[in-house]
Amino acid sequence: MSKLKIAECRVFIQSVCEKAIEMHVPVAIAVVNAEGHLLAMERMDDAGFITPDIAHSKAFTVAAFRSMSPRFPDGLTIQQWFKERNPQMLINASIFTGGKVVVSGGCAPIFKGDEMVGAYGVSGGTSDQDEIMAIFAREKTGWAHRPQNDSTPLEVKQHIEDLYKKAGISSDKL
Repeated sequence: MSKLKIAECRVFIQSVCEKAIEMHVPVAIAVVNAEGHLLAMERMDDAGFITPDIAHSKAFTVAAFRSMSPRFPDGLTIQQWFKERNPQMLINASIFTGGKVVVSGGCAPIFKGDEMVGAYGVSGGTSDQDEIMAIFAREKTGWAHRPQNDSTPLEVKQHIEDLYKKAGISSDKL
């Protein structure tokens, strides 16, 4: 069983901060383990006071939903999926988790090999800005957001790609 190490989390957080400074967008960053428990969090100077809670909730949400199904590879897919099917259920999920369910860009699972070991959330910019910072940091840290041997059924991959298209996202392909 693989685990995330705090040193890796620090590299990720520092990399997000590096990109955030370049973009002039102060953010908060949270990393959780596969069960959604907080491992690391940081709020940059001048980031909104609520951004740490949102970043943590984004990471928690990805950990929770990705552990349920390969249909949820990131926050953007979760958002689109619920928007189309049952927006009220998303609100209910947020309520019964004490506000811990938040869906938006800037969050994804973290894989080591085929094992999901955690998730991250970035909050403070627009959904697109959070996503840009997160992808930059994920690549710099060497984290994968998909399993090494992706066994996701083709119909599920097509479904996710259809959701990306509906949300206007063309850069993510499975």
